[in-house]
Amino acid sequence: MRRSLAVALWRTLAIVCVALALLGSVLPVLPTVPFLLVAAWAGSRGWPQLEAWLLRHPKHGPAIQRWRDHGAVPRRAKWFATAMMLLSAAILALSGAPPWLKLAVPGVMATVAVWLWLRPEV
Repeated sequence: MRRSLAVALWRTLAIVCVALALLGSVLPVLPTVPFLLVAAWAGSRGWPQLEAWLLRHPKHGPAIQRWRDHGAVPRRAKWFATAMMLLSAAILALSGAPPWLKLAVPGVMATVAVWLWLRPEV
C-alpha cells in the first residue's frame, strides 16, 4: 500500500511537470526544460517508461542527459534565461508593485543568473 502511494505521488508530480512543460512550449514566460528535468527525475522514481521516453525525446532528451551527466546548461539557454529575467525585472520596475518587491525579485533573479552562468556548458 505504501509503495503504491509513493509511485502514485511520483507519477502525479511527473504528469504535472510534463503539463507545465507543455504550457511552457507555448508561453514564452514559462520555461520548458526545467519542468522536463523534474518530470524525468520523478519518472525515475515512479514511472521508468516516462523517464525513458523523455530521455529518447529528439529535442529535449539531450538537454536532460547533459544535465544529468554534467549539470550542464547550453550557452544559448543561459542567454535566453538571462534576457527573460532582465525583461521581467524591467516590467516589474515599471509596475505598481511595492518597492520591496521591486528589489527582492530582481535580487533573486540575479542570484539565479549568477548560478546559471557558473554551470558548465558541455
